Amino acid sequence: MKKTTGLSKKILLMAVVIFSLFLFACTLLPAESAEEKYRLPDFLDQGYQLIEVDGGELSGERKANAIVDVGFGNREYYAMTNEYGQLVRVVANEIVLQDDDREPVTDRGRYYREEAHVPGVESPNLDQGHVIADSMGGVSNAYNITPQNSTLNRHGDQAYMEDVIRKAGGCKNFEAVISYPNNRTMIPSHYRFQYEIRGRLVVDEYPNANPDLINKQNNADSKDEMNKFSSEIQIVDLDKKAEYIVLENTGNEEVNLKGWTIVSVRGDQRFVFESKRLKPGEQVIVGDQNNNSFVDHHWLEG
Repeated sequence: MKKTTGLSKKILLMAVVIFSLFLFACTLLPAESAEEKYRLPDFLDQGYQLIEVDGGELSGERKANAIVDVGFGNREYYAMTNEYGQLVRVVANEIVLQDDDREPVTDRGRYYREEAHVPGVESPNLDQGHVIADSMGGVSNAYNITPQNSTLNRHGDQAYMEDVIRKAGGCKNFEAVISYPNNRTMIPSHYRFQYEIRGRLVVDEYPNANPDLINKQNNADSKDEMNKFSSEIQIVDLDKKAEYIVLENTGNEEVNLKGWTIVSVRGDQRFVFESKRLKPGEQVIVGDQNNNSFVDHHWLEG
């Protein structure tokens, strides 16, 4: 039997290590692809036509049943239109934030000087709103732009959502679903966003409207509700020592308690109902949940 030399042993060992690494790498590939929630082949199987559109295209026109990559650079963000050319969905497995140091951006932090002129943006109350903002790596063509209420876009829920994602350093499994009041307009009526930050699912949903006016109307509606039903919502039990209060709807109609406030006589502690509808004869208990397990709403959470 031929004796194996030291050099032969080293060569054999290196071959085993290289082969093992190759097998290990091959084993990892399927797991990596399995993590992708949104896959282009799946969308193509659904009948979407993949087209290429320059990120700075300003025409505002969209093709029907199309899918377009709206991610700047190597990012893969896919936008989809319906049979009427309305932008209805934008997805990304990962949102990669804009890199000011390595990417060509303007002094305003934009990839392009202008945004697409989608029909409707000529209105003074509507912005050329990005579905995925420049700061999140989105381009400025019509497949990433919708006419969006200016206040919503600059200071409202849309701006807040973008700020949350930026502060988190990006997000995973981003999806935007955009709705319209009819099949003729390109101005959305509603947005729904969902995304994951550090494994936690976040859902943001809001109409394409001025949030300040909506809040003002909601407050007015709450006041009207309070004035109408104030005599029918009664305190039926109050335990100052155990720290809880029981309210009951003694009337014949359901009452929306949103905006109703409970104020303590001493200490000026307050509890505000964010969302609660009380049916006739139904009770709701507010108090200290640490001492009372039967309490519906913790005093300090309102």
